[in-house]
Amino acid sequence: MSDAYRSIKQGLEDALAHAKGKDVGACVHQIEVPEPDVAAIRASAGLSQAEFARSIGVAVGTLRGWEQGRRRPDGPARVLLALIERRPQIVQEFFHGLVQP
Repeated sequence: MSDAYRSIKQGLEDALAHAKGKDVGACVHQIEVPEPDVAAIRASAGLSQAEFARSIGVAVGTLRGWEQGRRRPDGPARVLLALIERRPQIVQEFFHGLVQP
């Protein structure tokens, strides 16, 4: 077995042990993503609800629910919204290079 294989195998074994609650000396980082103000984030991006929903890959109804407080974004949606809050044009910049004329 190569050194790379042994290293990867050990890493996976450590990850499984950590997931089972065993102390494997892992360094764990907790990151708190703040509750986003979705309407303000969308406004800073200068997009309509339909445009903003399309740009982040969610249904307009989902976006409206977030903006009206009926629902809360979680997981990857919260992270994406936090990124957009910091850099409102990040989604357009990313997709600009991917869109073919």
